[in-house]
Amino acid sequence: MEFDHAKAYKAWEVDGKYHGDGREVALLEYIYNHPEVEQLRGNPAKVLQAIDNYAQSVTGLINIGETKGAIVTDVMAQHKPSTVLELGGYIGYSAIMFGHAMKQAGGTQYYSVEKSPLFAAVATSLVDLAGLRDTVRVVVGTGAEGIRRLFDQGLLRSQIGMVFFDHHKPSYTADLKLCERLGLIGAGTVLVADNMILPGNPPYAKWVRATVADKRVMDQAAEEKGNPDLEYESRFVKSFEPSGQEDAIEITKCLGEA
Repeated sequence: MEFDHAKAYKAWEVDGKYHGDGREVALLEYIYNHPEVEQLRGNPAKVLQAIDNYAQSVTGLINIGETKGAIVTDVMAQHKPSTVLELGGYIGYSAIMFGHAMKQAGGTQYYSVEKSPLFAAVATSLVDLAGLRDTVRVVVGTGAEGIRRLFDQGLLRSQIGMVFFDHHKPSYTADLKLCERLGLIGAGTVLVADNMILPGNPPYAKWVRATVADKRVMDQAAEEKGNPDLEYESRFVKSFEPSGQEDAIEITKCLGEA
């Protein structure tokens, strides 16, 4: 796979910061002041292109981007998840891309959990502009808080079709185990984890690649308990960040309990 450097985002780091320095609000102003904003309404692809244009011309954004995003939308087209849980929504780029892909595949509900209330507000506005308000719901909180709230509200009580991990990297494994304990992961659930090279996530990779026997041993010594009896089939797919840096996604399918 080759990366099209003509589409590369500008550098993420600006004066030592990667996000939260005003660029997200500036993005929202850029989008709503866009000369063709009326053509963006109800058109997810055009909204994504406008976000990409901003990141290519003004300042970089920590989005999944077009290249890695295409890998995930292909997975969604193949597995057709009815419900998707995203942990780490940022400004809504992935929620728009994957929420639309889920809807096209026949799915009904996409939950995007974002810790920052500001980022969640930007995401909600852009999701609405893209015409996905009825499909995508943005939830404010950490991954664990979002999972718990959705579960307690009865919105996530049965098996999830897909979980997309793109939030606080040390929380990937703990939040997956929380989903396991709550019975949200079962045969056919697909797990997609971003940033498996940049910066990498050895604890998560170790859990989803381990045998059931090994996970039973690992779980006994772990503070955060999961369901080690769930059997996974996992693959590591190399790709690129929108900046052009090499990264990878871990795509894992649950085969059910051993």
